[in-house]
Formats: sequence, structure tokens, C-alpha cells
Amino acid sequence: MQEGNQVEEKMSREKSRRANLPPVQENIDKLEKVIKDGNHYGAQQMYKSISYRYVSAERYSEALDLLHSGACLQLKHGEVTCGSELAVMFVDALVKGKIPCEEEILDRIRKIYKLFPQIPVASNLAVDDDVQQLTEAIGEAKARLQGCSSFLKAAIKWSAEFGDQKNGDPQLHTMLAEYIYSESPEVDMAKVSYHFVRGNNIKKFAATLVNFMSKCYPGEDDIAIAEAILMYLSLGNLKDANSLMDELRKQVQTQEMDFPISDLIQFINLLLLTLEKETLALFTAMRVKYNDSIDRKPAFNELLEEIAEKFYGVQRRNPIEDMFGDMLKMM
Repeated sequence: MQEGNQVEEKMSREKSRRANLPPVQENIDKLEKVIKDGNHYGAQQMYKSISYRYVSAERYSEALDLLHSGACLQLKHGEVTCGSELAVMFVDALVKGKIPCEEEILDRIRKIYKLFPQIPVASNLAVDDDVQQLTEAIGEAKARLQGCSSFLKAAIKWSAEFGDQKNGDPQLHTMLAEYIYSESPEVDMAKVSYHFVRGNNIKKFAATLVNFMSKCYPGEDDIAIAEAILMYLSLGNLKDANSLMDELRKQVQTQEMDFPISDLIQFINLLLLTLEKETLALFTAMRVKYNDSIDRKPAFNELLEEIAEKFYGVQRRNPIEDMFGDMLKMM
């Protein structure tokens, strides 16, 4: 009897808590005025505390409306740190509310993403002779990148958990790949390619690689192409690997550039043909023949191990087991 009374009291408190919260639009309008008055920090604290109440009351739809509005407003006013923090909280509310990954929510995520400043750092560096200004420009770029990356990585994780794509929604991966390339003071093409291969826009991927090829150091262009192709293949995705290579050649020709010629590119071309024929012996022989080219980047051998497993069922070697095996042989 006592237990039943406790349950009723708890339910009564929850109903009261939900009823005490005003319609969310009242808070949205109030906080919008605070931001317009220039009190960004004060507004930020209010967004956090008020949204917490809506989430605690399990009024997730209203919490999402509040956080989405706040993230967009802060970003519109150039407050990247505040905006990205609310953007991450928006995704946290999606997770807590177990909101499914649907197009309507993806549109809201896309709207936040488009409000993150996109300022190509490379163009700034070329004209900026002042060391202090240069340092500030790099610091701002890193802050933008960290904020947007945290938001999109959280969104990708949510979409993998509450959507039908085990790697997360492809649109979100494409957004993150674009932003990493746009905002990184020193572009890591491995990170860019990682997300593009899980994305859904091969033409944009090819355009990014071609742009990188036009300004990278000698010898970096063929490595970037090879890594992109190998990443697709490590996922067992031969179709998109071929499509990317075709699109790259097309765009290079359109821009009247030279496609890289090297032993590494030759290996990649032969690899694409070999995997069509499913010939393990030829695959193994090619790895031996082009070993010097493959060794130009340590990650290539790891990717080739994954490719061998995906296409030929070759079990990857466990380094710990190898170590114990060597010890046993010595004993």
C-alpha cells in the first residue's frame, strides 16, 4: 500500500513539474531578445538551465525547439563556442528522447551546420604577414573546427544508434568531411577521406581531392588518391571506388590538369581490376611487387589487410598472437 502511494506521489510530482513549465515559445522569444541585446553569455546560461528543465520533464520536443533556436541564433551572431555547445546539447536531447533519425531532424541539423562560419584558412595565410594576426586566424579556425566537429560527430553517433545506417547517416559524414577540409589550418586528407567514403557525394569528394591536388606538395597527390580508393575498398565498396576514380579523371581533364603518374597509382589501377576477378594469388603478388610504393604510408598495409579480409576472406593476423608465437618458438 505504501509503495503504491509513493508511485502516485512520484507521478503527481512529474505532472506538476511538466505543468509548471511555460510554452517553449515564450522562452525562445525572451532569450532571442537577450541575445539581440548583446548578452550572449547570459543567454547561454539561460538556454542551458531552461532546456534542462524541459528535458527533465521529458518534454523533448520543446527542449529541441529551444536548443535549436539558441544554437542558430548564437551562430548567426558569430558566437561559435556558444552555438556549438547548444548544438551538441540539441543532439544530446535527441539521444535522451530516443528521437529516430528522420529527414525532418536531419534538416534541422543541416540548418545548424550551415550557420557555422566557413572561412578558408589557406587564403588568409597567403596575405597575412602579421604574426599575431596569423596566430589568431589559426586559433579561430581551430575553434570553428572543434565546435562543428563535436556537433557533427555527436550527430553521426546519434544517427547510427537511432537510424538504419550502421556507420551513421551519409549526409552527416559528407558535412563533416567538407568542414574538416574547409577549416583545417593543416589539412589531414585521411580524416577528410574517412568521412567522405561514408558519405553520399562522390562528385564532391572528387572535387575536394582535385582541389587538394592543385595546391599540395609534390608526392602528396597520388597518396591522397590511393588512400581514398583503399578506404572505399576496405569497406568492401568496389563500386564507389571505381566511381571515384572515374570522376577524378573526368574532373582533372575538365580542369586541364595532369593526373598523377606513379607506381602507387599503377598499383591502385591494377588493384581495382584484380578485385573484379577475385584472384587472391594475383592480389598477393601485387602487394609484393609494389611493396615500396605501399610502404610510402604505413596505413596502406592495414587497409590492404582489411581488403583481403573483405574480398577474399583472409583472416587478419593478430599481433598479440604473433608475439606469443614468436616467444614460443624462441623457447
